[in-house]
Amino acid sequence: METIIIILFILGYLAIALEHSLKLDKLIPALAMMAVLWALVAFGIDTFPNWFDSAGHKLVEGFANFSLEERHHLLEETLLHHLGKTAEILFFLMGAMTIVEIIDYFDGFSTFKNFIKTKSKKKLLWIFAFLAFILSSIIDNLTATIVLITILQKIIPERNTRLWFASLIIIAANAGGAWSPIGDVTTTMLWIGKKVTSLKLMEYLIIPSLVCVILPVFIASFMKPFKGNIENLEMDDSSTDNKYGPTMLYLGLASIIFVPIFKTITHLPPYVGMMLSLAVVGIFAEIYSKRAFNISSAYIEEGEEAAIYHSPVHRSLSRIEMPSVLFFFGILMAVAALETLGMLFLGAEALKTIIPNTDIVIILLGVGSAVIDNVPLVAASMGMFQEPIDSHLWHFIAYSAGTGGSMLIIGSAAGVVAMGMEKINFFWYLKNIACMVSCGWFRCRCNCFYVYEEFYFLITE
Repeated sequence: METIIIILFILGYLAIALEHSLKLDKLIPALAMMAVLWALVAFGIDTFPNWFDSAGHKLVEGFANFSLEERHHLLEETLLHHLGKTAEILFFLMGAMTIVEIIDYFDGFSTFKNFIKTKSKKKLLWIFAFLAFILSSIIDNLTATIVLITILQKIIPERNTRLWFASLIIIAANAGGAWSPIGDVTTTMLWIGKKVTSLKLMEYLIIPSLVCVILPVFIASFMKPFKGNIENLEMDDSSTDNKYGPTMLYLGLASIIFVPIFKTITHLPPYVGMMLSLAVVGIFAEIYSKRAFNISSAYIEEGEEAAIYHSPVHRSLSRIEMPSVLFFFGILMAVAALETLGMLFLGAEALKTIIPNTDIVIILLGVGSAVIDNVPLVAASMGMFQEPIDSHLWHFIAYSAGTGGSMLIIGSAAGVVAMGMEKINFFWYLKNIACMVSCGWFRCRCNCFYVYEEFYFLITE
C-alpha cells in the first residue's frame, strides 16, 4: 500500500508540473491526489507500521500494537489536525486576496503612477524594480506583478520594451516576496507553520534579497534595451479616477502589514489578525462606496450582463482566486498524507545519509523550484526536517524556494502570470533573462545568504 501511495503522489506531482503540456489546471490533479491518498490511508490503516505525530514531530511509539479502532480514531484526529493547519493558511490567503481586490475596486493601485516622472528607460527600470520589491513583500509577488505590469501596459505602448521590463519585474517581485512572511505563499507557510518568525525572517533575508534584485537590475541597466528614453510615454498627472483610491491603497497595505504585529502582540494565529484587517478595510469600503451596509446579498438589474453588488466587499470576495486556494488545499493535504505515514521523516533520514550536507539539498530545492511549483517542495521540506524555529535551514529554504523560480519563466506564479499578460516566450526568457542572471543568482543564493548570516551573528554576540 505504501508503494502505491508513493507512485500516485509522484504521478500527481508530474501532472502538476506538466500542467501546460497536459492543458489541465493544476488544481485538478492536486485535489484528486489529496482525496485518493487519504482514501488509501484509510483503507490500509491496519497495514502501516509507522504513524507520524505532527504535533510532537516524532513517530508514534507503539503504533504497530494499536488496535484497528485506535488506529481509526488516530486517523480522524490526524486528519482534523492537518485540516486545521491548512485552513489557517487558506483563510489567511483569502483575507489578503480580498483586501487586495477591495483596493483594486477603488482603483487604488493607479496611485503608483505618481512615481513615474521620467522617460529614461534606466530610471524606469529602477523605479519598477523598487516598486516590485516593496509591493511584493506586502501583497505577495503574484499580485504585485499583475499590478505593475498593468501599469506598465498603460504607460509604455511598445510591447518589445515591455517584455524586458516585465522580466525584471518578475525577478524583483520574487526576491521581494522571499524576505517577508506575507510576501510569498511559501514564506507564509513557513511562518504560519512556526518554522520562522517574522522579525528573524526579515533580518536574515532582507540583505540577500536586495542583492538578488540589485545584481540583475544593475547588469540590465547597461544593456541596449534599457538605454535611451521611452518614446510616446503616456504620462498621467492624475493618480486615480477614484478620489478614495489613494486612501484605500494606504489603508489596505497598512492593514496587511499590521497582521504580523497583531500576531506578535496577541500570539494568536495570523489568520485572526487578517480577518480583523479585512473587517476594518471592509468598513471603510462600505462607507466610501456610498451603498447600503449589506454584504450578504447581491442583485442583478434587468438588462445587465453582470451582477452588481450592494457591497464592494461582496464583489471582492467573488473575485478572489479560488482555483489557487483549492490548489494549495489539495497539495498541502496530499503532502500531509505522506507525512502522516512517516514517509517524509524516514525519507529525510535516508537523504541525510546519501547527501550529508543539508545545504546542498536546499540549493537543489531552489533549482527545482524553477522547474516545478515551489509550494509542494516547501510543504515536503516542512515534513522532512525537524529543526527548531528560526534555524538557518528554514530561512535558507525560504530564500532558495522564493528566488529560485526566477531562473525560468514558468518557475514562479509571478512568471506564469507575466507570461500570460505579455505573451512572453519561454525560450526568449531563457535566452535573454535567465542566462544573464543565473550564474550571479546562484552565487547569491549560495554565498550571500551565509555571508550575511555569519555577519549578523558576529555583530549580535
